[in-house]
Amino acid sequence: MTVVGFDFGTTNSLISLVRGGRTINFLDEDQRPIPSVVCYEGAQTIVGRDARERLAQAGLGIHGNIIRSPKMYLGRDSVFIEGTERHPVEIVSDVVQHVHRTALKRQGLDAVTGAVVTIPVDMQGYQRRALRDAFRRAGMPIVQFVHEPLAALYGFFRTHDLEATLRRYDKKLILVFDWGGGTLDLTLCRPSGNTIVQLMNDGTEEVGGDVFDETIMNRLIQDTRERRDLGATVETHQGAEARLIDRCERAKIDLSSRSRVTIYLGSFFRGIPEEEFDYDLDDQELETIVRPLVDKGLKRIARLLDDAGYSPEQVALCLATGGMSAMPAIRRRLHELFGPDRVHVPEDTSTLIAEGAAWIAADRAGLQLAKNIELELARNSYLPLVKAGTEMPKEGEIQHERFHLYCTDPRDGIAKFQLCTPRRPGASVLPNEPRVNVQNVTIGVDDKAQAFHERLELDVQINDDLILQAHARSLNRRDEDRGEVHNLEFGLRLPAGAPATTPDSPGGQSDDVPLRTDSATRVGSVSIRSNVSARDDPSLVPGEFLYEYDPCYFDVRHHPPPYQVREKLYYQACSLCGRSSNDPACKCGSRLPRSIQAI
Repeated sequence: MTVVGFDFGTTNSLISLVRGGRTINFLDEDQRPIPSVVCYEGAQTIVGRDARERLAQAGLGIHGNIIRSPKMYLGRDSVFIEGTERHPVEIVSDVVQHVHRTALKRQGLDAVTGAVVTIPVDMQGYQRRALRDAFRRAGMPIVQFVHEPLAALYGFFRTHDLEATLRRYDKKLILVFDWGGGTLDLTLCRPSGNTIVQLMNDGTEEVGGDVFDETIMNRLIQDTRERRDLGATVETHQGAEARLIDRCERAKIDLSSRSRVTIYLGSFFRGIPEEEFDYDLDDQELETIVRPLVDKGLKRIARLLDDAGYSPEQVALCLATGGMSAMPAIRRRLHELFGPDRVHVPEDTSTLIAEGAAWIAADRAGLQLAKNIELELARNSYLPLVKAGTEMPKEGEIQHERFHLYCTDPRDGIAKFQLCTPRRPGASVLPNEPRVNVQNVTIGVDDKAQAFHERLELDVQINDDLILQAHARSLNRRDEDRGEVHNLEFGLRLPAGAPATTPDSPGGQSDDVPLRTDSATRVGSVSIRSNVSARDDPSLVPGEFLYEYDPCYFDVRHHPPPYQVREKLYYQACSLCGRSSNDPACKCGSRLPRSIQAI
């Protein structure tokens, strides 16, 4: 059984395999990862480097049958290529098959029975399902998904002295980012014992390498038009901008090691004597053009740390991967933020993610849930739905739980389910620790029922796409609602001699507690009050509602809880004028005798 690591990237793709304690990367003939580019020419399908060269060199109209970065189209119903409708799953499958065939041509790889496939942290559920369909269509089942930055960190540990590296970074913060052609993916992790645990993830398509290329191209076209006094009416040849954006990407890469490049296209502008595009671009001008995008990406990194409650000074290692990490402007800004000693850009940055996935496959390292998935109950208690440390499903598996609940306050006819996770990883989390809301599910209930009369059911399952699905039902009203959560955090256990973490906490409990407790509470903010419970307990019912059908509960001889008494009194109308207790128009208290006011 041969399970490989597969980094299916927006710009490039790569298969890696672990043999004899080392990784083998199945590169193309130029010893580089395979471009994720597809060209459909008649009945012929051309993928990889040849398709990319056609994009850069071919004449007019060739862009009409070439798909660059097909990963970005996953989830769409179809795309049109020269008038022919094709499904994105079919296009992605062609890339996967080509990468697979390229690897099979190399010695050392037998028939592949499955793959650990890396995905961006913000990849939506429908996109993951489409990607799985594409791999299945290509004859390569996906054994397990893993986030790209987490795979990179796993590969970093496995390609170094494992035990020494774990000791060095034990219980310390590690920020990993993959700044590639399609996305900027961020993961804040902490190793504990021999387990890596994700604390918080973030990802965006707004500053991917493709956006850089398009921004560079637009600026160069604008400057050329102004320099040559070409009005907006002067058009470009069909497909010319597609060829130019490819040259801009090459220029961006070349300027990481050179100070100046020339970008030239023979046929660009249409209808003028000098149709060529000729531009000398230096590294300083490039940095000026992309500075807003670099600023935006660095702000995203700073925001992740801020949201997690940490400062850059607390980060022990910043592991930078992806093609954009080679850009000098980005490296310089990272050095300013973290210091050069804590920033590590590996030499194998283009292969590290695939290598990490290959090591995960070789070690059979299954993902574990890093944080509890909880349901907030009435009165701010929490019911664990899926506990931290739970092994995540592999291909064809589903993790499923069912819970029977009650509605504590059905007066508005809606039962409110709030799914949340603690900020801290591990199963042992205190009730007063801050939580993050991840999904709200609401269903209709009988608004005439008393508390705890309406029974509810909640099904929670996690499938092999690492998607949590919640399905709530009310048994009287027969209403139902569904919700989906895809931004979960995970842990991976390394095969090391370091002491393992405790069973109930895949990340252990660190002394390094986040500085901030709850950034979501601000003046004027609102929240949903959960009105579901796992037990029949009248102390969970709002006091004013409980008084409507059980006034005896508030007899002082029964010692009702003070908070319920306050709720009853707050909503109880004035016995003289009938206004609410906090209505400024109620002056009844001033008309009472002074002896009663003193009471």
